[in-house]
Amino acid sequence: MRCQFLALRRVLVLVLTTCLLIFSAPAFAAERMVLKYGIFRESLSVEELSTFAQTGELSRSLRVNLALARQNPRAIRQYLTQPVKVNPVFVDRVLNSPVGNVILDQISEVIHTPSRRADRQAIRAALVLSASQDGQVSLIEIIENYPTTEVEADGDRLESAYRQLRRLQTSLENLFGF
Repeated sequence: MRCQFLALRRVLVLVLTTCLLIFSAPAFAAERMVLKYGIFRESLSVEELSTFAQTGELSRSLRVNLALARQNPRAIRQYLTQPVKVNPVFVDRVLNSPVGNVILDQISEVIHTPSRRADRQAIRAALVLSASQDGQVSLIEIIENYPTTEVEADGDRLESAYRQLRRLQTSLENLFGF
């Protein structure tokens, strides 16, 4: 009986959290992103990055920044858009565990707040919101759903962040057998 109560409580907390995130997302979604490549730092709108992710069309500033950093736009676009399928309920459970904290910390080394405060919580919120929308997560969704007006990303390590998302998917499959 106590286990059922705890399980029901967790589901209720997840549903409430998801509802709050969904209904408050436009007010707290990232608007600007600082993309860093070594010594190069470029501030651009999240909309600009989203357009690139969706269409492949590079804005002038993004084209210059990627060229200076000697980055392949196709590879960057692939890391941004490649989805990882996750169950929103299970992703919340994993992200609130020691394994989840490690994954969150590793992703927040790449995508983080400008102040480097509450990075774990911000990434967790962005992941849960992204997963609740369509049962999958991509780096561009995390950036779009990031709960601060500005987000920073280390462009040289986007592949690493994508690998951590794949690791999250594997953890979910191993823990919950789906």
